[in-house]
Amino acid sequence: MRREPENKRVYAFFDGQNLYHAVKEAFGYTYPNYDPLQLARVLCNKKKWNLAKVNFYTGMPDKSDDKLWHHFWTQKLQVMGSRGIRTFSRSLRYSNEKVILPDGREITALVGREKGIDVRIALDIVRMARHDLFDVALIFSQDQDLSEVAKEVRAISAEHDRWIKIACAFPVSPTVENPRGINGTDWIEIDRKMYDSCLDPINYRTKK
Repeated sequence: MRREPENKRVYAFFDGQNLYHAVKEAFGYTYPNYDPLQLARVLCNKKKWNLAKVNFYTGMPDKSDDKLWHHFWTQKLQVMGSRGIRTFSRSLRYSNEKVILPDGREITALVGREKGIDVRIALDIVRMARHDLFDVALIFSQDQDLSEVAKEVRAISAEHDRWIKIACAFPVSPTVENPRGINGTDWIEIDRKMYDSCLDPINYRTKK
């Protein structure tokens, strides 16, 4: 039987856009105003886990496509890096898509989407699990594509005869349509009180 470690090392993995959209639906915030380091610390303290590393991933628009959001993410990622957070960003991919307006009219709009963020998260979790860098992988996302990672981590646990947990943290409120975490993981709910205790006080939306 695999021995559960008394002091559990935690690596947190943030899907920045997935968490933002979940928070927007749950709590109504209109921009990513969370502090990843503080949010990971609060959850780890609640579980009596030891936070070892925070990894943050996001897609972001090029400056030529959206100056405001490019500036926002550039500044926020720089501050994260200065606090010891490992960051990964990738440019959004754009395509023309049909959009239905509130009045029923249909228009064609240029829509930016993330490509490869979930793959990068998955690869990092598997690689770091194989190198015995953590006992708990704490994922801030509800992307079900990451359910395959949970299977792989369990396989690594069996292969190396080592206790490993994979958990998923996500916001909850009466307004959310998706109350589920990633399949095959332990689910940890983030309520409004907990989230509001982890807001980032810096306003990245305006230039200095």
